[in-house]
Amino acid sequence: MAATHLSGPVVSANGFNLPVSLTAELPAASADNIGQIRVITDNGAGDNETAVVVSNGSAWVVASGAALS
Repeated sequence: MAATHLSGPVVSANGFNLPVSLTAELPAASADNIGQIRVITDNGAGDNETAVVVSNGSAWVVASGAALS
C-alpha cells in the first residue's frame, strides 16, 4: 500500500477501513511504517480485546500511547 500524507482534520463519510491482525502478525516497527495504524484483536496479551495501534518507528503503541507487551 502506498503511503499517503495528509494535513489537517481527516473526515470520512463512510468510515475508515483499517488492517486487522494479531499482535504477532504486526511488522516490526521501523522508519518505513511510522504513522501506520492497525487494529489488533488480541490487545498484545493474547486476550480477545481489540486495540488501535500506531507505529512510532520504534514500537507499536496503543492509541493511548502505552507500549504493547
